[in-house]
Amino acid sequence: MNQTTIYIVYFGFFFVAMYFLLIRPQQKQAKQRQALLSSLRVRDRVITVGGMYGKIIRVKDNSVILQIADKVEVEVAKSGITSVENRDSGAEKENKNDKNNKGVKLDKEETVD
Repeated sequence: MNQTTIYIVYFGFFFVAMYFLLIRPQQKQAKQRQALLSSLRVRDRVITVGGMYGKIIRVKDNSVILQIADKVEVEVAKSGITSVENRDSGAEKENKNDKNNKGVKLDKEETVD
């Protein structure tokens, strides 16, 4: 092998490594974020980029109306939503019901509504 071929193989390996270490995980994270933002629904409890906690009152195309206190509503861009707190509430209830069926006593905070 001559030196040019070695350099081509080296750069090829470098590109493949960069793809699997940087580009692919970033694309996966972007897809997850887009799925989160497109699945926002009324009564979800969310946290904004600024750290505000609120409950979604209404969902618009590019924004949501959050209730942050009694009679206090603000409009926030969907891209400003960092996370949804009660996204897995159905799965949590199933897990709690399974605990009840197995004879595990629930604490006061873990009671099923």
